[in-house]
Amino acid sequence: MPLTDLKIRSLKPQEKPRRYTDGGNLFVEVRPNGSKLWRFAYKFDGKQKLMALGPYPEVSLARAREKRTEARVLLLEGIDPMQQAKVDKLERKALTEDTFSALAAELLEKNRKEGLAEATLSKKAWLIGIANADLADLPVTQIKPIHILVPLRKVEAEGNYESARRLRAVISQVFRYAVATDRCEHDPTAGLRGALIAPKVTHRPAIVDRDGFAGLIRSIWSYDGAIETKAGLQLMALLYPRPGELRLSKWEEYDLRKRTWTIPAERAKMRREHKKPLPGAAVDILTRLHAVTGGEPFVFISQLSRRKPISENTLNGSLRRLGYAKDEMTSHGFRASASSLLNESGKWHPDAIEAELAHMGADQVRKAYHRATYWDQRVEMTEWWAGEVLGFART
Repeated sequence: MPLTDLKIRSLKPQEKPRRYTDGGNLFVEVRPNGSKLWRFAYKFDGKQKLMALGPYPEVSLARAREKRTEARVLLLEGIDPMQQAKVDKLERKALTEDTFSALAAELLEKNRKEGLAEATLSKKAWLIGIANADLADLPVTQIKPIHILVPLRKVEAEGNYESARRLRAVISQVFRYAVATDRCEHDPTAGLRGALIAPKVTHRPAIVDRDGFAGLIRSIWSYDGAIETKAGLQLMALLYPRPGELRLSKWEEYDLRKRTWTIPAERAKMRREHKKPLPGAAVDILTRLHAVTGGEPFVFISQLSRRKPISENTLNGSLRRLGYAKDEMTSHGFRASASSLLNESGKWHPDAIEAELAHMGADQVRKAYHRATYWDQRVEMTEWWAGEVLGFART
């Protein structure tokens, strides 16, 4: 006999759970603690299942019957009602919890735990803040390319084309993370390729012809400025690291006996420790410099404070005093100079040169393998290059 609200309210708890049927496999289960729970029993793929429909009176008798009917319709369509309920729950969660700002915050926290540099995290958080102005509360499952274009166009309207390109890349990272964690199915930024104004690429000035580079080396070796600055320019020519890697280097990173310089992961551009062989000429320069700054943490100390490194403009400023304009040569340009002349010599494997430059492509395993495989050749190459540089200095 079908249930009524009056009958359900009058049901008393027993020592064990007891079920009272309403028909059509719907029943209310009265627990010993007095709670009354709706249940729907059914078979799917030959297996007996029991679906919870909620508590009474929160779920009324009429609503429980509606849920029974909905479940039976799904069964007629070959759909498991309990599985569908899980899907519906995930979709509701996606609409309320899996918003762009929530996923972006998760990604930033993941990056932080992975040891991403604070400067990089700060820049990424700044870009995400720009995106959040328009995308924050939107569920990632409902964001389309047209939505993403809104913050991108705002940045473009200010003439910041490179920032717009980086903003698109960061938004893409958020969506790739969402895809990887099963919060959405695709990255909508893929459809925006070609939609943004391409920034004009400005290459860092560098002297890449042999005669021009030889003239630069002669100027550096005759430089009469501060010993730290001269040593910095000489080591840029001999070792061609990234300028920030050299000027922020500390004595603890150098092993002059083993002739190695280990650039720690937090300062290397690719966030991977990079070990460089030191040619004899570099060891000689560092040995002389140690007599001056060896008592301090930093190798290249500031003239303003012995506890601080030289500024990022020190080396470039020295090049200007040597007569090289900013559109002619920069401290970063030593990398292009060395890369061009080393490749031009034809003596060294291109991958050995790339490994020495700490260039990391998409295939990280291959690059890591090459860094180990080409170590002996890199040692030999650095000595040959030092010989070339010293030869230029003497001519």
